[in-house]
Amino acid sequence: QVQLVESGGGLVQPGGSLRLSCVASVNTFSRYVMAWYRQAPGKQRELVAFITSGNYIDYADFVKGRFTISRDNTKNTVYLQMNNLKPEDTAVYYCNAKTSGTTTWGKGTLVTVSS
Repeated sequence: QVQLVESGGGLVQPGGSLRLSCVASVNTFSRYVMAWYRQAPGKQRELVAFITSGNYIDYADFVKGRFTISRDNTKNTVYLQMNNLKPEDTAVYYCNAKTSGTTTWGKGTLVTVSS
């Protein structure tokens, strides 16, 4: 059973940066497709970015050029570097781990972009 723990959220001003981390408690981390989702108040959860076991990466259009996803398999960790943050990026950000037949969610970390 995979467990995911996110960290790095907080309050930041527009134009600022944050780096989110997600640590997975699993021995086969490198085999997982890792992703970040977000859910703003009153809205559905949406995919932000994902990275496969082979390091294929893709982003939602609304974060392309601003956010960077990466993984460190030696630390069982996936990161989301968020730059040039906008108020509309305010949301709870969730880590997601997927492999054949299983999907696991973290509890989320809140990102608030406000002046």
